[in-house]
Amino acid sequence: MAMFRQSSEGRMSPKTVPMELEAAVDSEDASSNQRLHDLWPLGEVDPKRARFPCCIVWTPLPIVSWLAPYIGHVGIGREDGAVLDFAGSNFVSEDNFAYGAVARYLQLDRKQCCFPPNLAGHTCEQNYRHAERGTAISWDDALHSSMQHFQHKYYNLFTCNCHSFVANCLNRLAYNGCVRWNVVTLASLILWRGKWVDGKSVVRSFLPFVSVLCIGILMAGWPFLIGMAVFSSLLVGWFLFGIYCTRSLIE
Repeated sequence: MAMFRQSSEGRMSPKTVPMELEAAVDSEDASSNQRLHDLWPLGEVDPKRARFPCCIVWTPLPIVSWLAPYIGHVGIGREDGAVLDFAGSNFVSEDNFAYGAVARYLQLDRKQCCFPPNLAGHTCEQNYRHAERGTAISWDDALHSSMQHFQHKYYNLFTCNCHSFVANCLNRLAYNGCVRWNVVTLASLILWRGKWVDGKSVVRSFLPFVSVLCIGILMAGWPFLIGMAVFSSLLVGWFLFGIYCTRSLIE
C-alpha cells in the first residue's frame, strides 16, 4: 500500500499520474487549437498590384451598370490578396478579376468569422445552420471550398451569379455571426460600407450611367426616366422575390 501514497521524496501515486497526463494532453490540444486559429497579420491593400487581402471587391459591369449603377461584378480576396470571382459557368477566376480593375472594396475582419474545429467549437450562435452551410478552419479554406462548389455551377445573372459565390463564402465563414448572406444583403453591404479605390474609379462607375441618362432625357424626355425607374424596380423586385419568397430560386 505504501507504493500508492506520496513518498517522502515527493513521488506521486499511480492514481495521480494519469490525471496529470490527461490534463497535460488537454492543455496541449487547447494550445494546438489556439495556434491553429491564430490570425497572422495581413498585407496592405494595394490596388496597383491588385492585392485586396480579405476584401470584398466590386467593379461596374458593361451595359448593365450603365442602366443600373448599383449593380456590378464582385469577388473576394484571399489572405494573400489574390481575388477570386465567379466569372462564368463552371469557372472561378483566380487573380484575374473579370470586367476590369477593382473600383470599390471592403476589407472584412477575420475576428468576426467562425472557424470551428468541431461542432461543439462554434463561436457563432447558429452552429447547426453553420454546419449545414459548410464550415472551414481558416479564411482561405472557406474560399477554397466555395470555389470547388461553384466550379460545378452554371452562371446566370438572375439566379446564380458572382454575388452568389461571395455570399456562399461569407456563409461558410459565418461572418458577423450570420449564415444567411445572399445577393441582396451582400449588395447592400458593399453599397453602404464599400470604399472607392480612387476618384477615377468613381468616374468610371458613374460616367456611362450619367451619359445614358442625359442622352435618354434629350431624346425621349420624362418617359425615359419612368422607363429607367420601372427597369430598376423590376430588377430589385426580382431578387427580393427570388430570395425571400422563393428561396430555392436564387443561390
